[in-house]
Amino acid sequence: MTRSPRAEAAIDLREKGVPAGAGTVALADVGAQGWNVLREDLPLPVAVISQSALCHNSRWMRDFLARSGARIAPHGKTTMAPALFDLQLEDGAWAVTVGTPHQVQVARSFGYQRLVLANQLVGRAAIDYVMSELARDDGFEFYCLVDSVANVAALATAARRHGLNRPFTVLVEMGFAGGRTGCRTVAQALDVARAVKAEGSALALVGVEGFEGLFKETARVEAFLDEIVAVAQTAAAEGLFGDGPVILSAGGSAFYDLVVTRFRDALPGRETLLLIRSGCYITHDSILYTQAFEALRDRDPALAATDGGLQPALTVWAYVQSRPEAEKAILCLGKRDISYDDLPVPTVWYRPGSDMTAPMAVADGHVVTGLNDQHCHLKVPASSPLQVGDMVAFGISHPCLTFDKWRVIHLVDDDLGVVGSIRTYF
Repeated sequence: MTRSPRAEAAIDLREKGVPAGAGTVALADVGAQGWNVLREDLPLPVAVISQSALCHNSRWMRDFLARSGARIAPHGKTTMAPALFDLQLEDGAWAVTVGTPHQVQVARSFGYQRLVLANQLVGRAAIDYVMSELARDDGFEFYCLVDSVANVAALATAARRHGLNRPFTVLVEMGFAGGRTGCRTVAQALDVARAVKAEGSALALVGVEGFEGLFKETARVEAFLDEIVAVAQTAAAEGLFGDGPVILSAGGSAFYDLVVTRFRDALPGRETLLLIRSGCYITHDSILYTQAFEALRDRDPALAATDGGLQPALTVWAYVQSRPEAEKAILCLGKRDISYDDLPVPTVWYRPGSDMTAPMAVADGHVVTGLNDQHCHLKVPASSPLQVGDMVAFGISHPCLTFDKWRVIHLVDDDLGVVGSIRTYF
């Protein structure tokens, strides 16, 4: 289930966050360069992941899964970083989840053998690629979602055309009014499930899936999960599922605890694979998923307290490049560097060349008010110590939308020394 040994490209000055004088450095040799963020060895802005926080989060999720009996197929779309996929698989991930045909291609190029496309597989090029991979490699397992009879028919036709020697495996997707993809009612979902069964050996229905992450209220999440269970129970009673365990899958990065509780005993007497798909847990964040974790803490204090809970691991460092007004600083950080659906938060700061032995916490009153392409507008108290040349670390919200802005992200130790780098493939 691990990737092929295909070498990832070396890094050089053409990558954001890589020093100009480094030459060309193989990823395996990055840790030997002796770079340190605080020593100004790297050009800013630069995105870094705390290795200790990363390992902590990995261990926390591994323990959660062991206690709950669930499995995880983490959203690879969050990071699109094979090095992090490998870490998650080493921790026992059942599969890697992707969101688009391009992401399927990237994962296959690195040799990953079990993929979940948490989406519908639509379009000739995408369908033909997946079918050809299944025909070429008997060890490749692929699962995707269906929410329409038309898509079921298209997939069955393609499976027959490619002469697959095994059924093409799908999960019916349950959705909700005003949401994204997925059947809007239990009755619609069962119609799709029956259409899969009617295609005979071309297709196999292996589960029911949904995404609850757009909800804000626990009651709505629980009602939605009940609908997924209702579809699964009726499909099981009608004999619509293929051989093997039934996959029940939901659980983004906000409500996976509720998913585990509702799905655990949903199909008594039938082997079930309870599959959550959180991707953001691996780096967590400082805003959106920190808030989600606080809600989890309220729902289950004992669970949230385990090993101290999840820790923000991904930050972006930037220089103060101007202090044009008493209550304003401009930093070299913008929408091309960091997610902005929620504005980032300054966490710590450091003055190179000073007698500071470590970064200090940013005081209250320092607030990001806006981002341009390459500039961050930071409202500061008139008494703020920040001056031009100081370095500020920013906590992010929604890791997906920071990862996709960097082709190279450095792993750092607790002293901000670079111990390695990872590549992303968006």
